Amino acid sequence: MKSNKKHILKRSVIFFLLTFLSIPAPIYASYPQAAAMKSDSTISIRTIIKDSLFYKVRENMIKMVQNGETPSLSVAVAKDGKIIWEESFGLADRKKKTPATPHTMYSIASTSKPITATGLMILVERGLIKLNESVNTYIAPAQLTAYEGNASDATVKHLLNHTAGLPLHYSYFYEDESYRKPDMAESIKRYGIMVHPPGETFEYSNFGFGILDYIVEKVSGQTFPDFMKNEVFQPLGMTHSSVNIGPGLEEYAATRYEQDNSPIPFYDVDHAGASSVYSSAHDLLKFGMFHLKDRLPDQKLILDNDAVDEMPNEKDKEAVNWTKETKSGYTLGWMVNNNNNGYATVSHGGGMPGVVSSFNLVPSENIVIVILSNSLNFRVFGFFDEISSAMLPKYKKNLEKNRERKQPEPEPESANPLSELHGRWEGTVRTYDGEMPIIMEFQDDGDVHVLMNQSGGSNEMLILETLLNNVEYKDNNLTGQFYGTIATNDAKRHPHNVLVNMKLKGKRLVGYASAYSTTKRVHFGLSSYISLTKT
Repeated sequence: MKSNKKHILKRSVIFFLLTFLSIPAPIYASYPQAAAMKSDSTISIRTIIKDSLFYKVRENMIKMVQNGETPSLSVAVAKDGKIIWEESFGLADRKKKTPATPHTMYSIASTSKPITATGLMILVERGLIKLNESVNTYIAPAQLTAYEGNASDATVKHLLNHTAGLPLHYSYFYEDESYRKPDMAESIKRYGIMVHPPGETFEYSNFGFGILDYIVEKVSGQTFPDFMKNEVFQPLGMTHSSVNIGPGLEEYAATRYEQDNSPIPFYDVDHAGASSVYSSAHDLLKFGMFHLKDRLPDQKLILDNDAVDEMPNEKDKEAVNWTKETKSGYTLGWMVNNNNNGYATVSHGGGMPGVVSSFNLVPSENIVIVILSNSLNFRVFGFFDEISSAMLPKYKKNLEKNRERKQPEPEPESANPLSELHGRWEGTVRTYDGEMPIIMEFQDDGDVHVLMNQSGGSNEMLILETLLNNVEYKDNNLTGQFYGTIATNDAKRHPHNVLVNMKLKGKRLVGYASAYSTTKRVHFGLSSYISLTKT
């Protein structure tokens, strides 16, 4: 049951977050002619350099760039309605030697989600969308397909909370490759599938937010990029923000880089509302300040205060609680943590090829913290802890205490934790191209043998037997990966393996089987419904 764990770990991290430059000295950049651009809400780079508050974290950021761990970093911090730190390090474009600035537009991956949710809430406030209305009402003639539960029960709010029953999904379409994304109606036909009844399970779904941007388009009568520009970015003074790279903003966009310093060709996705926003550290700071009601003079009231309060609402009974201890959940496009080292925080992060973004609000302290990078280095997320520790002594104390706390001893595992599943399970992987028979045999020694028809509906049966690797079974939920092929036309474009995630329901295992690409360039995680019955 051994596998390439390093490779699997990298892919697994990219699943959830719906995935080095060495220079002789760091490039320091805040605003060009910083002294000339001072205002009541912005202090100059010279003041920042002398300020000891962020000295240590600033040095660590410089080292990260100097060590070639990322081409550039941009950071912005606001407190009590004033911007107290904005600075950038490194190069937004290595070939052009373009220095990063707080106005550099970074691809922000899943940090797009609260921005998309804000745009959708504008239509909710205008009475054009109802959160508890069926998704199918707004996307017709396209429709969700329910393999479990009823499609009509999946609501807009379920999409916003990742509880509509949709499975894992991500898909990248690179400009130097011939394959282009299908239109959204076709994508919904293929991957708008419910593998659990709505409201039953939290399953982080990029495609759900792709459906939300489709709803925005159909209801508003504007393209999603135009709607976000006209209704969110311009009214909030976010002049260096757009869905993908907007016309006239090309010179401000940071290039995305692999960890080996090679540039990544521009790529698009079929879930724009989940992943496609480009924004600067300065603009994201303004977006966060709007949600804290610390609005700047150039910002319009795009949502009334009640709607703003409703979005990151920790009292939302439909929000998903991940842990009872922290009462953390996901509500209307935001991650809410009621006990983040002693403080309630509202946040979202993002990670995909060439991207890490960290966007955090500490409402009780009126703090917004933004960190952006143009490579996939997860150490970037740690800078939030460093900045919070510099500003909030209680946060630092609790963080150190939690790091020192001895982890509880893991409960002893039984000789075969899968004994409950022991035996032969038969069923199908149901793709948009047809059904693929699959068998799983849970054996006495703990191994799980997988037999699947790899021919994808052709007359000739091609049966592959392999092992399910990296198996975990907890709370009636089974996950693992195996070497195999999902024989749909889009999945066959690139080599891939199969990830399964299934729930035990009586004598059935139901969930999804996802083809995830195994090439160096990340292409997709494409999920199909899987159902097995014990024989």
